[in-house]
Amino acid sequence: MSVSPAPVSPAVGSAPTQADLLDFVRRTAADAGLIASLPLDPEGRTWVRLEGPGGSEAWLIGWPPGSGTGWHDHADSVGAFVTASGELTEYSLAVRLPADGWKTLELTEDVDRERRLPAGKGRSFGRHHVHEVLNGSADRHAVSVHAYYPPLPRIRRFSRTGPVLRLEQVERPEDWQ
Repeated sequence: MSVSPAPVSPAVGSAPTQADLLDFVRRTAADAGLIASLPLDPEGRTWVRLEGPGGSEAWLIGWPPGSGTGWHDHADSVGAFVTASGELTEYSLAVRLPADGWKTLELTEDVDRERRLPAGKGRSFGRHHVHEVLNGSADRHAVSVHAYYPPLPRIRRFSRTGPVLRLEQVERPEDWQ
């Protein structure tokens, strides 16, 4: 199912910026009818692809209690997301990782960031932004809206033990579409 909220597009011929994506996800998250239309599963995340601005890739995602993404990045895409209902927590690393050619990195101190994102709050981020997003609620779903440009070429998934970040898997669009 593909849903198209009323777009406000970047200038013709230009790629959407992080600000354009953040504006889009904020407006989309405010569409109560769209948010309510997402089927929610008590055990796993659910998602519906949306039409994003300027050729971007966008998703409406439902998060059951206790669910999360694990550590990952969005490769060469910039992005934005906003919590539409419930509350999400984002843990991120304030460090730019090498694009390729590594399996294990030891992180320095003071790179960890934590951000609580209740309904209506969100953020944008640049390329190679490493984070994990969690619904820490024990009893309430959360719903969020995400947009990426260019459309996700891959997602790198990581494991983390203390300061050690390890590349575990690289997913391509065919793995999640």
